[in-house]
Amino acid sequence: MNKIQDEFSKYANQYNNYNIIQQIISKALIREITSKPKRILELGCGSGQVFKNIDFPYDYYKAIDFSQNMCDIHPTSTNLDIFCLDFDTNKFYENIKDEKYDLVLSSSALQWSQNLSKIISALKDITDEINMVLFTSNTFKTIFKINNKISPILDTKTIKKSFDENFDCKYEILNYKLEFDDKKSLFNYIKNSGVSGDTKSLSFEEAKKLYKEYDLNYLEFEVIFIKGNTIKS
Repeated sequence: MNKIQDEFSKYANQYNNYNIIQQIISKALIREITSKPKRILELGCGSGQVFKNIDFPYDYYKAIDFSQNMCDIHPTSTNLDIFCLDFDTNKFYENIKDEKYDLVLSSSALQWSQNLSKIISALKDITDEINMVLFTSNTFKTIFKINNKISPILDTKTIKKSFDENFDCKYEILNYKLEFDDKKSLFNYIKNSGVSGDTKSLSFEEAKKLYKEYDLNYLEFEVIFIKGNTIKS
């Protein structure tokens, strides 16, 4: 299990208390669905934030996540299958390769992929429509700047390139600020949010420096909403 998987599994039972931004963007993602998809694939289903907001009828819903602990707490339903698979493995590609979906959804998950272009390329063979939202490298940007580290999250340019190669896309970038009453609460959120990435690997001195120099009373988040259809030849 890689670092990202380990962190999501470790905090799975607390996740709904610390994923306020993920909840907001999951709701926004579903509001943007204008078609009437009957077969839906969701990548990075987590604890079910997207699924819980589905308020229209469907015939089949397939939810995939790389954390078994997350899959275990995902809601269950008729016509719903949940699979624990890592997007960056052959097992994932074998699992989806012969399937067809009206819509593929993903909320705050694919930014962790080691090969986003490969995933999106595979999706164009199984669907004509995607609706997704990813965190970008500008999330926690001041934190990474203070410690002179590069964000593990993909930047906007890389994300757009991966999607534009395979789909005709429309993009919207939104920034959120999550305010806290005190620094301790802010850093607890970083630890448990599932968006922290490399901040978990800080040395004691780096963590001490960050705590001392981070003088904002909020955390920065940037997300990119993506609506795409297959490129017509």
